[in-house]
Amino acid sequence: MPPEARFVCRFAAEPPQEGSPSGRWEERLREEFLAAVGAIDPGETDLGEPGEPVWHPDRTWGGRTFVPVTAPTSTGLELFGYVSFVGGGADGEEELNDFYASADFTDETAERNPDWRLDLCDEVVGGWRGEGGSVAAMTLVWGRPLVADGVVVTAELAGLAVDQCAVADGRFTLLAPDDYRGDFLDIKLFDRRANQIASESLYDED
Repeated sequence: MPPEARFVCRFAAEPPQEGSPSGRWEERLREEFLAAVGAIDPGETDLGEPGEPVWHPDRTWGGRTFVPVTAPTSTGLELFGYVSFVGGGADGEEELNDFYASADFTDETAERNPDWRLDLCDEVVGGWRGEGGSVAAMTLVWGRPLVADGVVVTAELAGLAVDQCAVADGRFTLLAPDDYRGDFLDIKLFDRRANQIASESLYDED
């Protein structure tokens, strides 16, 4: 095979390993996330009361596992963020520690944007140093399809697939390099026949 024209990390994160959190584990994640929500400075915005958290598939990168989450609020906003931690290991016996939670809010919701085909959240969680001093923003992307029949979501950088995730319970999570050498991620949804049925950039057209 010829040398790769674009030298960038691909499929760097482990695929999802656990199902949707439940029981005491869900309570622990919820506690961490709500503590981060309580630290938000909303300015003059009324956040309202958080609704039921919706957990997205976990992804592990660099020894840290990220579990993204969204939650509606009583004032029509959406909370979004993640809970991350170190530990667990391949056998699940390593003690979990170093918990960290991130939370923010938005008024740009799927309910207010009926033309959306993908409902996405994203946050940079690290960096990857590439050639010539260029650094890719390792970006956690989570969301849900708003159209039927989607089964797999990919993250593409300049037409190169750099991550992929099966849709589970109507949700997905990606962790991929972004903003690298002038290129930015596109998130694409495919059906069972590998037909693309939706595509969304992480950036506004303008």
